[in-house]
Amino acid sequence: MQRSKIFVKKTKKGSVLKVVREHYLRDDIWCGSKTCDVCLQQAAILEESPELESNLCRQPHYIVTDTNVVLHQMDILEVPVIKNVIILQTVLEEVRHRSAPAYKRIKDILTIRDKHFYTFTNEHHKDTYVERQPGESANDRNDRAIRMATSWYQEHLDIKIVLVTDDMENREKAKKDGITAYTVSEYVKSLSDSPELMDKLALRTSDKTTGGKAKFPEHLPLSEIQRGIKSGNYMQGSFQASRDNYLEANVSVHGSEKFDMVLIQGSHNLNRAVHGDVVAIQLLSESEWSCPSSLVLTETEKEEEEDTPNKENILKEKKSQVPKQPTGKVVGIIKRNWRQYCGILQPSLIKESTKHLFIPTERRIHKIRIETRQAKTLEGQRIIVCIDSWPRNSRYPLGHFVRALGAVGDKATENEVLLLEHDVPHTPFSQSVLSCLPEMPWRITEEDSKRRMDLRHLDICSVDPPGCTDIDDALHCRELDDGNVEVGVHIADVSHFIRPGTAIDKEAAKRGTTVYLIDKRIDMVPELLSSNLCSLRCKEDRLAFSVLWVLSQEAKIIDVKFTKSIICSRVSLTYAEAQMIIDDKNRTDTIAKSLRGLNRLAKLLKKQRIESGALTLASPEVRFHIDSETHDPIDVQSKELRDTNSMVEEFMLLANISVAEEIFREFPNCAMLRRHPEPPPSNFEPIIKAAQSKGLQLNVDTGKDLAVSLNDAQLADNPYFNTMLRILTTRCMMQALYFCSGMLPEADFKHYGLATPIYTHFTSPIRRYSDVIVHRLLAVSIGADASYPELTEKKKTHALCFNLNFRHRMAQYAGRASVGLHTQLFFKTRVIDEDGYVLFVRKNALHVLIPKYGLEGMVFLTDEKKRSPFTYDEQESIQRCGDVEIGVFDHVVVQVSIDRSNVQHQKLVLRLVQPEIPGFSVPSSGPPSAKKMRMDTS
Repeated sequence: MQRSKIFVKKTKKGSVLKVVREHYLRDDIWCGSKTCDVCLQQAAILEESPELESNLCRQPHYIVTDTNVVLHQMDILEVPVIKNVIILQTVLEEVRHRSAPAYKRIKDILTIRDKHFYTFTNEHHKDTYVERQPGESANDRNDRAIRMATSWYQEHLDIKIVLVTDDMENREKAKKDGITAYTVSEYVKSLSDSPELMDKLALRTSDKTTGGKAKFPEHLPLSEIQRGIKSGNYMQGSFQASRDNYLEANVSVHGSEKFDMVLIQGSHNLNRAVHGDVVAIQLLSESEWSCPSSLVLTETEKEEEEDTPNKENILKEKKSQVPKQPTGKVVGIIKRNWRQYCGILQPSLIKESTKHLFIPTERRIHKIRIETRQAKTLEGQRIIVCIDSWPRNSRYPLGHFVRALGAVGDKATENEVLLLEHDVPHTPFSQSVLSCLPEMPWRITEEDSKRRMDLRHLDICSVDPPGCTDIDDALHCRELDDGNVEVGVHIADVSHFIRPGTAIDKEAAKRGTTVYLIDKRIDMVPELLSSNLCSLRCKEDRLAFSVLWVLSQEAKIIDVKFTKSIICSRVSLTYAEAQMIIDDKNRTDTIAKSLRGLNRLAKLLKKQRIESGALTLASPEVRFHIDSETHDPIDVQSKELRDTNSMVEEFMLLANISVAEEIFREFPNCAMLRRHPEPPPSNFEPIIKAAQSKGLQLNVDTGKDLAVSLNDAQLADNPYFNTMLRILTTRCMMQALYFCSGMLPEADFKHYGLATPIYTHFTSPIRRYSDVIVHRLLAVSIGADASYPELTEKKKTHALCFNLNFRHRMAQYAGRASVGLHTQLFFKTRVIDEDGYVLFVRKNALHVLIPKYGLEGMVFLTDEKKRSPFTYDEQESIQRCGDVEIGVFDHVVVQVSIDRSNVQHQKLVLRLVQPEIPGFSVPSSGPPSAKKMRMDTS
């Protein structure tokens, strides 16, 4: 049966277009139930005798939900006990248009066999399709379609059908039609065998239902916000809460030439915005503009509601001679970006209370008020909570319990928390992904050999960190008869195994990058590829993508060639082993000669880069030694960088630059490149001020000026000063980003840190999906592979870059969090004095870096009654106590320990040991272990 769908739409030019679409209706669409004898179905999904027992509906029954249940009560639907649910096509399509995350979650549930969820295509069944009536809204039409499909099921099957909806009007109409209908809360309460499900209910609470005095201004409606943005009264931007001050945030303004970042201060002006939200803001008058507070303010667990105004008054204190910046207030929410949050329950003072506060792990998220009857069970547990709403009259957002992860402090639990908090996909690879892997034993075919350059005769080797199994790259160097040098960088040919559009390709694109934690690795591709077939292991034939240069003895490029190849690495070395070979004058074999040649050329390449203005920055890196039985850290060492680290880095950079030039030449509109924007001058103000405090001037006019200034910035009495300055300079930098060449002018391609006009990532395809795309572009450019539509569509490349930038950023944060976790585990049974250096001076704290552990923390300068023996000089950024002055870069000794006062929320605490402040400094627990610190020689 054929119907026509007719609608009108307005074109970009303003004309009205009538659109007619054919809509086919059928009578052979299955109902999906095993109880049915009418439908000619091959594999029914809905069970014959559903076992779910409800006090409201004691006979076996199927559930039909409306759209809002799927959108807002997904945590209920995901519970194993909820089975035999019919998801109508109407609902699925509406969810797809309204929420991509909810759509993905419901699609995932539909694939779980044991859940018995069935999709019924009611929009194409002749008995359940309904046409929209004149004057009927789309929402009312969809509700009517849901009731029609529910009625059809009721007549079609000899089994009870229950419609679950929180829409009162829809529910009343359903009951008039003879349909059994309940709210989600009513139905979940009736499941007497599963009382814990009540905790998972998302409460769609309005201001009217919660009662109480309004604590925040009302949010403007979206229509008014849109008018205000158009007229210039309001601005739109991303809300970025402060880590150090819960009463402060910044809004990164979208599309404004005049304002890049706007400061928001005080709970009233923050107005219920949550980190990550897209908000509408209104600028305050210039007389009300402020500057970021030098206070470190955290929302303490015992804080009372009346404490907040007192803290806000502190924020308003006059700040002498500090430049003010644009300041505003949140007037509305354009898009909520709430997610699931990990954390702990704050113990309630009232026994048997069901209302509790949840303390998120992420410091930028407010406490969340939830209701749970499992408080005693959840004590000492890491749990997941979702935000449902934030009414005006509630100090905290309201949410619901999702699930428990495990005991606080348990290493597996804490690892799971940091993966979830940083949105790292870490579920096992699906069967559809694993089915894309080649069959074993795998070998290079004759067809592969014909289409590739055979480089197995070359003395190729790899140089990597100890324990590396995913070997992306290998190198070789040999003298040519004409006096020049041939250098090759050989990269694992991952794109040979991961073909476009396959399940493994889609999964790799979603994951974006391999994530390295201290004790585990979350692979982007299955281990068979990452640690075996793609890994350039020694003495095994492997497929590679090679860049071959002819260089002069002065490291000038004479020629470059790109080719698919077959290689056989002679040896896999660590950085230390390679350095020993280079330094051993008795070694004269081909590998030793190759390494010495590479090392000599790398030094020349680095010199050329630095002369061009490339920056040499620093970040504290550490290596943990893990106990083989307990898997806890037993020692920490700082990583030592050798010439061989720089040697490998220089040739990887050269390969990336050469490939970038080639793919951009061939694909000027769709090349995937990587840029590093030049920081705005305001970014450098902290390091300029910090250097001035030591009598030094930094020139930041250009990258080269900055590089020269950093090289010259030395203090004879503080050998760590220059490293500290470089660490701070790293924090002034912008984030490096993947981008599509067709979306930006060529002038914006520059990589500021490397001082190169064009750059990409080519050298790590095992662990970065960007490199896989670059391999495909390069293969097409040299005629080694065929193109495909998505590869040359700049909009799709642009969207892919957005995801890769997000995944790359989250992987970095997860790695840092893993270092923090293992540092905390290391100090679990230790109290140690360590050498530290002051990074920042705050009004009530010193921000201290402990190089040995790559650890940063706050030494708070106030006691529990907020009293302090120090006087803060804001202009000089110094804390004074009598004759003692503590400023930026100063050396201190701090005592590092774990605060166990709260079993659920143990945290690392730094206390001042030296300089000695009578009545404030703590007694030394022994000489600082940093003095006897070993360097990592592996």
